[in-house]
Amino acid sequence: MKILKLILKLQVSILLLLLLTVSGCKSDFELNENLKGFSFTLSDQDGKTVKFPADQKDKIIVVGFIFTHCPDICPLTVNNMQLVQNALKTDGMDDVEFIAISFDPERDTVALLKKFAALREIDERNFKFLTGTRKEIDSLMSVMRIVAVTGDTTMIDGSPSYFYTHTDRISIIDRRGFLRKEYPGSKANIEEIVNDIKKLR
Repeated sequence: MKILKLILKLQVSILLLLLLTVSGCKSDFELNENLKGFSFTLSDQDGKTVKFPADQKDKIIVVGFIFTHCPDICPLTVNNMQLVQNALKTDGMDDVEFIAISFDPERDTVALLKKFAALREIDERNFKFLTGTRKEIDSLMSVMRIVAVTGDTTMIDGSPSYFYTHTDRISIIDRRGFLRKEYPGSKANIEEIVNDIKKLR
């Protein structure tokens, strides 16, 4: 009987050890989705053609989806991306690419994206704002699982005015072209993102 109890205790101890080992080895990155097979032709704020994500090959990419007429979430998302950029710059890490992609290409022209970046004093050396055709943007959003639904449209001074209900997210793509992690865009933990990027370098 004593031997049986000892065997049971030993089995429980081994099971607990295995559980602790698995828990301790758990990755900080819950995603591992290969994006290398995709290529989207877009334009940046300077009017240059950008192949996403092919042109960012071998670089870590921080990605956000926005529209410039957004009154709340998008400015916060861009600001958080900028804070991450500044933190990495302070640590001497300027090889990370930051990309904000508009899902409102009908209004977000190249010129408007350039103005949007300038107003926020963005360091554009490694921060791009991208737009493209409706078809290309929709395809990219589908791959990245981004949803944006327009509300009612009104006309103001002869131009359509509308807002989006949309996904609030910042994503990280690693050097291999794999989507690795997603964060709340407007409520991102800057320190967490910076630390995760350092782990991926």
